[in-house]
Amino acid sequence: MSEIVKHSFEAVSLLTTSNGVLDVTVIAAVDQPDWIVPTSLILDIEDSTEQIGTHVWQQQQLPVFHLFLRAQTPSKMIVIEGNTSEQRIALQSVDTPHALQVRISDVKDADLPEHYATSMSDIQQNESHSTHNINDVSAFWYQAVMIDNIFYLIPDVDKLAHHLIES
Repeated sequence: MSEIVKHSFEAVSLLTTSNGVLDVTVIAAVDQPDWIVPTSLILDIEDSTEQIGTHVWQQQQLPVFHLFLRAQTPSKMIVIEGNTSEQRIALQSVDTPHALQVRISDVKDADLPEHYATSMSDIQQNESHSTHNINDVSAFWYQAVMIDNIFYLIPDVDKLAHHLIES
């Protein structure tokens, strides 16, 4: 397995602030908290109603990670910037992502409630195994956080991209 190439700058620099406010995008996920990513990492959001393993974006084939169960129909494809153009990925979701501005002081580290851990464990045991679907999500958590009493997951986008490209 090749080494993950890191940005030459700290990842936190992507969370640029203006008066203590973060610009993030909430991406819907099924049977787990919704994901949040820095809005600056989102290159494109497209309609997408067919489950696919790769997505062509600007003449580049991107691996796709699904944030829904196999029996569901997706609605959106979110193209995420990578460390390099070769490490761009796409996330497929069942709902339209939405932007959110939050004060840094309102983002709290959190432990996931037991019902999320149980439902995600059930998915891992019952879902048809595809290398690019929700059953792999626990390997790509960076941090669980709470904003306004709502749980979110911050994905480790570098690790996810590396996994999708290698598989």
